[in-house]
Amino acid sequence: MPPQLQQTMIYTIEPNRDYRDFTQATQDGKPDQAIRADATRHYDECYRDYLFAWCNSDNLALHYGYWDQAGPYRQHQALLNKNQILYDKAGIRPEDNVLDAGCGIGGSSIWMAKRHGNRVTGITISARQADYARQHADRHGVADSTRFEVADFCLTPFTEASFDVVWALESSCHALNKADFLREAWRVLKPGGRIVVCDGFLLQREFNARQWQAVLTCLNGWAVPNLCSRDEFSQLLNQQGFAEIDCHDITAQTLPSADYMYKVAKRLQPLQKISQWLGLRTPAQTANYLVGLAQHQLFSENLTEYLIFTAQKPG
Repeated sequence: MPPQLQQTMIYTIEPNRDYRDFTQATQDGKPDQAIRADATRHYDECYRDYLFAWCNSDNLALHYGYWDQAGPYRQHQALLNKNQILYDKAGIRPEDNVLDAGCGIGGSSIWMAKRHGNRVTGITISARQADYARQHADRHGVADSTRFEVADFCLTPFTEASFDVVWALESSCHALNKADFLREAWRVLKPGGRIVVCDGFLLQREFNARQWQAVLTCLNGWAVPNLCSRDEFSQLLNQQGFAEIDCHDITAQTLPSADYMYKVAKRLQPLQKISQWLGLRTPAQTANYLVGLAQHQLFSENLTEYLIFTAQKPG
């Protein structure tokens, strides 16, 4: 295709489709399985990268931070701030039984149990992540109040009305169809239970070639099939039957995290190039590194926003 034509092309992203062109899993006719396999590989292979370049063994956070303007910026505290903001927005109480849907290596689950005394069940599609989370919970002294299981948050093994809260911090984006996740959250929530979802959302659905490359780099690198818009996700919550739907825009408080990630990626660029040349980086690790650069464009050019949704299952 001539470069001039490519630059004038418009690329569109629609719901419920997998737009990634980087996939190591091939599941004939089963896109959900391919996405789960790639997401598992991403988190398994990038575990030490995250601990080295983003989080630490105390916060265990695989998410953006919340940068409180009241104090000096520190990455560690910003990552912990995010947990508290979600906890407060959802009105979670210490006696609530929480499902951490997409728990990663246990950061938020351990924080809730340790800071507020909640009983928390974390689920992840990665057996390795679940094992790491159990080890971290034991190290933090909350093994008795947390449990970690391997499960798909769109099809969990739990009985109906098992939880007071479903918590999804930068995890629902991995669902091919976001409605599948909300349907399962509704099923496992008790009447009167609450859901809190925090993630990035699209501000537009059409992109030029340069913008599309940044979007695709992020989808590829983080094993995310597609992204929702604010209105679409609100409509999905409403269609499922949730009430008291609130959307909290925390893009401004997230931008310093996007800047921090970009600066870390730039600083590590020589190491990435050398390691990649020596064959010391897997394709998933390299793709994850490239997101650190591309995600900054999505925020700086107002292609995405960062939101917290809270809603309640009527009692």
